[in-house]
Amino acid sequence: MVKGLEQPCTFPAIYNFGDSNLDTGGISAAFIPVPPPYGKSFPGQPAGRYCDGRLIIDFFGGSTIQQPNETITEDGPSPISLKIQLMQFLQFKARTNELYKQARSPSERGHLPNLDDYSKALYTIDIGQNDLSSGFDKMSDKELRASIPSMIDIVSLAIQCATQPKDLTVSIVRQFRSKTIWIHNTGPIGCLPAYLLSFSGGPGLLDKNGCIKSHNNIAVEFNRQLKERVLQLRTQFQDAALTYVDMYTLKYQLISDAKNQGFVEPLNICCFGQDGVHFVACGKRKNFNGTEIYGGSCANPGMYISWDGVHYSQAANYWVSNHIINGALSDPSIAQPCLIHQ
Repeated sequence: MVKGLEQPCTFPAIYNFGDSNLDTGGISAAFIPVPPPYGKSFPGQPAGRYCDGRLIIDFFGGSTIQQPNETITEDGPSPISLKIQLMQFLQFKARTNELYKQARSPSERGHLPNLDDYSKALYTIDIGQNDLSSGFDKMSDKELRASIPSMIDIVSLAIQCATQPKDLTVSIVRQFRSKTIWIHNTGPIGCLPAYLLSFSGGPGLLDKNGCIKSHNNIAVEFNRQLKERVLQLRTQFQDAALTYVDMYTLKYQLISDAKNQGFVEPLNICCFGQDGVHFVACGKRKNFNGTEIYGGSCANPGMYISWDGVHYSQAANYWVSNHIINGALSDPSIAQPCLIHQ
């Protein structure tokens, strides 16, 4: 949850369901804390985000980034499925409602979500990259394409319902009386430098920007089916604003025009370590034949699109967030994020 939205925004809070691209500390709190040099650019130390600083959702929410509660998996993709996130959120809502009612003073209530905020909040869903990424490792392209409908079903579930114990199905739009939901499609996965490091295909399998064509083609198909499902759900929930945000096109535009936008080569990685043979992930240390290699940060993260080979840098996130606010690549088109539904 990100608080701090000011006028003309009317959202008292943002609730996000998704992977590490928009995770503001959940993975770090539940599992292994994100190590340095994550957080190098802002706030100067790790803050639970897989980035050198702010994420796209931080720029939406005006977040000041507070340290998450750090407690215990591997860095990178969220291990928590969307279904589990939904169930946890319902539990969170029930528990905070109880605490809010028990609070003895306005100051105590000020530290908890207001009971009315759930219906006024902005809900964001950013899912798909991890599912496709896992599929690239385990399936043929044909098999992965065949599995896309089941992935879309889970995203649809996030919009319309959550399955609780005793098989109680609760409509999220009706349970939270939510009026505003953003659904982000998945980005150009074939342009993530981490995949290119292990890609053994020939030049003909790469596009003009050096991205893996087959990976991006599958991402495009995922997005086509996702948009189709969102359009169907609009007829079911006519009192809610379901906005489809085209992250793929935005990110591919940035990659295609990186130098003119002030970035270095778009497929370069800022944070990693290598000795010419071995690659070490950002923030990790590994020993090869008695020599320790550290995955450290470059000197100027603000000039890189890719922070660690999988996640974008703060500078790239800022660029993308500004163009989302522009609204040209959202369906329906929006002038700014606070005016999706009036």
